[in-house]
Amino acid sequence: MVKIFKPKFWDKGKFNFFSLMLFPFSLVTLLIIYFKKHFIIKKKFKIPIICIGNIYIGGTGKTPASIWLAQEISKLGFRTAILRKLYKNHYDEYNQIKNSYSNLIVNKNRIKGLTELENNGYDLAILDDGLQDYKIKKDLSIVCFNSNQLIGNGLVIPAGPLRESLKAIENSDLVLINGKKNEQFEKKLLKLNRKLKIFYSYYKPTNIEEFKNHNLLALAGIANPKNFFNLLEKNNLIIREKLIFPDHYKFDKSEIQNIIARAEKNNLKIVMTEKDFFKVNNYNLNNINYLKVSLEIPNKKDIINEIKKLSN
Repeated sequence: MVKIFKPKFWDKGKFNFFSLMLFPFSLVTLLIIYFKKHFIIKKKFKIPIICIGNIYIGGTGKTPASIWLAQEISKLGFRTAILRKLYKNHYDEYNQIKNSYSNLIVNKNRIKGLTELENNGYDLAILDDGLQDYKIKKDLSIVCFNSNQLIGNGLVIPAGPLRESLKAIENSDLVLINGKKNEQFEKKLLKLNRKLKIFYSYYKPTNIEEFKNHNLLALAGIANPKNFFNLLEKNNLIIREKLIFPDHYKFDKSEIQNIIARAEKNNLKIVMTEKDFFKVNNYNLNNINYLKVSLEIPNKKDIINEIKKLSN
C-alpha cells in the first residue's frame, strides 16, 4: 500500500514556501465553506444531536471522546448511539468504537443515519465527526484539540491542517483539549467565543505493566504518532525502534508478519495503538500487543451537566 503522510510543513511556521504556494487553494476551500454555511438549509431532528468534531484534520482524540461520552450518557439512562459516516478506509475506528460501545450506526449519509436512530427510539445521538456537515442542526458542538499540535500553522487545507478556519469556534459550545493546559490558546479561543467552555483530558494507560522491563518496537499508524510515542516514554517504557505509518493505513498480512519476525529477531516486544490493533487483529497473529488507555476528564461532571440540559 502507498504510504501518504501528513505534510510536515503543516505544523511549522505560518508561512513557508509550500504553504505560500498552496494558499490560493486554501482561499477556494474557505469560499466553499462560506457558501455551505450560509446557503445550506439545516435539518433539525426531534432527538438531541451532540457533535464531537475537530478543526485540525486528525489526531485530536474525537473518537475516544465520543466513546467516553456515549458511555457516560448511557449511565444516565438515555438510549444513546454513536453515528459515523461510512468511509472505506475507516474500519479501524469503527472496530475501535464497537470494542467499547456496541450502539454504533454507520451510514453513507448522516441525515439518513440520524433518521434511522430517531425512528428506532433512541433518546440521543452522538456524531463522531460531522462538525463540517452543515446540513445538520446540532444541539451541542464539542471541538477537540491536542495540546501538541493545536492548530498547526493555522492555515486551512491544503496550505495547513485545518478543515475550516478557527473562527468556526464561534458556533461551538465546548472545547476538549487533550494534553497540557495552555492558557494562551484558551485566551485565543475565548476571544472568538466568550461563552465557550474549555475542558482538558488525558490518556491513562491501563495495561502498562505488560510492557515494563521489555525492549519495545513501537508502531503507530495514526495522524500524530509522536503523541503515542510520547505517552510511552512518559511512562518510562523502553522504545528501541519506532515504526510510523499514515493514518488509516491498511496493513497487509505479510507486512505484519515481517514486523513480527523483525521484532522476534531483535528480541523486541511489539506495542501499537488500539486503533492500529483493530486494523490487524483479524489476521489472528500472535505477539501483537496494544496499549490500552482510558480517557480521563478531571471536570467531567461539568460536561455531563451540559448534556443534562439537553434533555430538559
